[in-house]
Amino acid sequence: MDMVMKLGATSPVVIFSKSSCCISHSIETLIRSFGANPTVYELDRHSNGKQIEKALTELGCQPSVPAVFIGNEFIGGSNEIMSLNVRGKLKHLLIRANAIWV
Repeated sequence: MDMVMKLGATSPVVIFSKSSCCISHSIETLIRSFGANPTVYELDRHSNGKQIEKALTELGCQPSVPAVFIGNEFIGGSNEIMSLNVRGKLKHLLIRANAIWV
């Protein structure tokens, strides 16, 4: 779990994904639409992908991807990101994390 938290802190926005996951791609596209440039770790292409996926599951991600960190804080998966967006709170989180500027 420490590795996931360290990787989650490497950038204002970090997305754990899989190259074949269309929902992960949609979440990445949504975050990029605000002007953010997330760091994306594709677990099926990462040398420690299985370990990271297990740690994400332990954090409560079901399914394990996408998993999103904003401002060094674990936000959750696609449901949480979409809910924040619908409520107009995703942009504020990205601003607060210095992922975008207005």
